[in-house]
Amino acid sequence: MTSISAPRFLIAATASGSGKTTIACGLMRALANRGLAVQACKCGPDYIDPMFHRKVLGTPSRNLDLFFAEDSLVRELVAEGAKTADITLIEGVMGYYDGIAKGSDASAFAVARATETPAILVVNGRGRALSAAAEVAGFARFRNPSHVAGVIVNHVSEGYFPFLKSMIEAETNIPVIGFVPTLEGANLESRHLGLVTAGEVADLQERIDRVAATLETTIDLDALVHIAQQAPDLAYKPRALPEPCAGNPTIAVAYDNAFNFYYDDTLLLFERLGANLAYFSPMDDTALPEGTCGLYIGGGYPELNAEALSGNTAMLDAIRSSIASGMPTIAECGGFMYLHETMEDNDGAPWPMVGAIAGTSYKLGKLGRFGYVDIEAREDNLLCDAHRTIPAHEFHYWDSDNPGSDFHAQKPQSARGWDCAYATATMYAGYPHLYLYARPAAAKRFVDACYAYKLKKTRGEIS
Repeated sequence: MTSISAPRFLIAATASGSGKTTIACGLMRALANRGLAVQACKCGPDYIDPMFHRKVLGTPSRNLDLFFAEDSLVRELVAEGAKTADITLIEGVMGYYDGIAKGSDASAFAVARATETPAILVVNGRGRALSAAAEVAGFARFRNPSHVAGVIVNHVSEGYFPFLKSMIEAETNIPVIGFVPTLEGANLESRHLGLVTAGEVADLQERIDRVAATLETTIDLDALVHIAQQAPDLAYKPRALPEPCAGNPTIAVAYDNAFNFYYDDTLLLFERLGANLAYFSPMDDTALPEGTCGLYIGGGYPELNAEALSGNTAMLDAIRSSIASGMPTIAECGGFMYLHETMEDNDGAPWPMVGAIAGTSYKLGKLGRFGYVDIEAREDNLLCDAHRTIPAHEFHYWDSDNPGSDFHAQKPQSARGWDCAYATATMYAGYPHLYLYARPAAAKRFVDACYAYKLKKTRGEIS
């Protein structure tokens, strides 16, 4: 067992849409402006919020998800980042206690409990008086311990804040460390899968600078740092990973405005297992990176970029022929849609795509299968043996008339399940997003398959 000092706090909220990401990013920048090295983490399976964290700090953001990973692994993830950080900021998910089904499993509260992290509760102060104190009291007393250690009041004026602060503190004995006024022109916009991605916000750095400048005057950063420093040392048992592949196979990772949903931890794991990652754009590049012997196409918004993807016929041909030659491939959600013969865009118009998967990916017009699943393999495949499971997550507004049936997805705490995905000796393609950091053996299997492909190409067995 290893122990490390890791000053940390968690930004929580009473509900989704409370401004957690804007406040979290503003605090990251404000703390960094003080000369502190900040490590960012995100509760839950979200891809988009960590993109903002990376843009603000220039370093990876770790996903802390207690469905994907057990307590000890989540503690290790925080501890790894804390080795090079002065303070760790964890952004919560949904409302503080909202977890799987009707419980708090995998909630922000569950992460605070597992990591013994003090939580700062963001509450809405607009149009409220004593009810704000009642809400804080309810959240703070709902579980014992709740780990609620401070409050930030959002959407409140400088003049009204002292009244709310004194009332909340008198009623709850929890310190109110600051407020956030309504920030015109600085909020982050949303679309059907969450926020507009960080790479699409042209003035993101200026927006975050404006938020940080405000928070430096409206939030007691000294009090916040003090709360973070009260967190106990973090104890964890370092996990042993498989031996890295000696052949350094190159995995081409699709990354542009169409494909950018990746877990930093999974990409880091590929590198730790000996892979070389080479990023490319299916929208703009005409060939895969030199030496590619594996392909990873994650989720994203291909439906918003269908014309550009379909028009890049050189890339479509390159990917189609590579998959046909047996190049090991992982394609998740948006990547799976891209591999179809056709894909509908946001207006419902069909566009030709790679064609490695027969059929069409079409617009549902509503949220389809959503939430955590365990996917169980029916046969041995690229990632695992038959009957092995991998934790995954689905969240999509598009579906397929040919979704595959090589895995069975089962929702936790539910009787609901369905068949999904294509899984062969050289390919995984399906709607479920995979968190391979929780299954390093599956990641190693993929990297080893990429190396085997590299050897075949070297021997001239693959043209």
